[in-house]
Amino acid sequence: MDSDALAQVRKRVLAGGAERYHAANAAKGKLFARERIALLADEGSFVEDGIYANSLADGLPADGVITGVARIDGRDVCVMANDSTVKAGSWGARTVEKIVRIIERAYQLSIPMIYLVDSAGARITDQVDLFPGRRGAGKIFHTQVRASGAIPQICALFGPSAAGGAYIPAFCDVVAMVEGNASMYLGSDRMVEMVTGEKTTLEAMGGARVHCAESGVGHFLCKTEREALDVVRTYLSYVPSNWTQQPPAAAVAGPSGADLAALVPASERQAFDMRKYVKGLVDENSFFEIQALWARELTVGFARLDGEVVGVLGNNSMFKGGVLFVDSADKASRFVQLCDAFNIPLLFLTDVPGFMVGSAVEKQGIIRHGAKMITAISEATVPKICVVVRKAYGAGLYAMAGPGFEPDATIALPTAKIAVMGAEAAVNAVYANKIAAIEDPDARAAFVAERRAEYERDIDIMRLASELVVDAVVEPGDLRAELIRRFSAARGKDRSFSRRRHGVTPV
Repeated sequence: MDSDALAQVRKRVLAGGAERYHAANAAKGKLFARERIALLADEGSFVEDGIYANSLADGLPADGVITGVARIDGRDVCVMANDSTVKAGSWGARTVEKIVRIIERAYQLSIPMIYLVDSAGARITDQVDLFPGRRGAGKIFHTQVRASGAIPQICALFGPSAAGGAYIPAFCDVVAMVEGNASMYLGSDRMVEMVTGEKTTLEAMGGARVHCAESGVGHFLCKTEREALDVVRTYLSYVPSNWTQQPPAAAVAGPSGADLAALVPASERQAFDMRKYVKGLVDENSFFEIQALWARELTVGFARLDGEVVGVLGNNSMFKGGVLFVDSADKASRFVQLCDAFNIPLLFLTDVPGFMVGSAVEKQGIIRHGAKMITAISEATVPKICVVVRKAYGAGLYAMAGPGFEPDATIALPTAKIAVMGAEAAVNAVYANKIAAIEDPDARAAFVAERRAEYERDIDIMRLASELVVDAVVEPGDLRAELIRRFSAARGKDRSFSRRRHGVTPV
């Protein structure tokens, strides 16, 4: 092949699919896959592999997927991008091989793997070539699982991620989804109706808002593709390139100046927004919330304290009173494992009434989901600090890295309460019959008030400090400095946990 002929082939491959498919995507606000890479990567840094895959076939440039190595803010990453102008980004045999190879390369190089997904799934006509073999589609998922926790895996989802292909995002650490275009589903709406009789739509069944607010498979709901690419870039700024490295430090920034004491109401019955508390505590403008729309009773995300990355979990009483449910337990478990995998210290801001009770949550498996959360926190060996902001009742104390779970410190604010349950519930549990037997309303109220006072004295925070239940009682204005010092001191801790291959997770 002469140079001119090679140039023509290359030009045809770089153009992607037919112009009508480009136009259709543009009408939906979708960028060409190569534009997405250009916007994400440092200029001129992308080196493509397998560009001529299936180049002899008609209408299959690069076999519908673009793979290679690039740099993002100076850091090497591997990139895979489905080209939806080529048979809707569907997979053929060469597509699968390219995806497997680039994940293997990311793992070998110990650098992050970025997935820019927009695919209709496998080409049914090519199923024998791509589906069942040792290097078939299943090898993608096996390779992802092997790389999980060793390197960051980040997905931005711009269109469909259908059938088996939906598992690529599912195995990633985080998924950013573009509202209106992105979707994940195992079976199309037509297949669902055929199999189950249910009439639905792709958006109602597997759209971006569904997965970011209801299923929890999505982590960031984005209005535009550029916003999703910004999420990828921002996420990378908080995590190391692999499990052996420390998170990237940033320039030291001060706090926002918020009055932390004023943010927390004295009454347990009055809700407050833990997100505001986090933002007032950490470096200004550093809080990067993850899964903001799902299981909102628990707030999680990355932040910085004195320039150093921490993972934050805080009970948010603005939503369901901050009670832990099945979804919030799962949310916590995954976030704790993520932070522990990539050496990110954990800060627990506790204001928790405990786990939810009742027949509905028992049928959902609240016990095993709670056990999974407690397992994740027990197994996490990064520095952990538990701060009781207002209350820590029942197993909620355990789930938020309480004293029994080897935190590097348990810190309480002066108004904090730690107990099996709140005073009102405790008095009712112990003295229900006596209270009911007192006929005079004033006498009954006096009896209850006296019993509550006794209970409050029993769980007084200074008593707990004297018993070494908590390591320090700190004024809100001093908390930030205390945390900075303690995390710094814990940075070199021994991270061994147990003599075993792995535990048996109560999933």
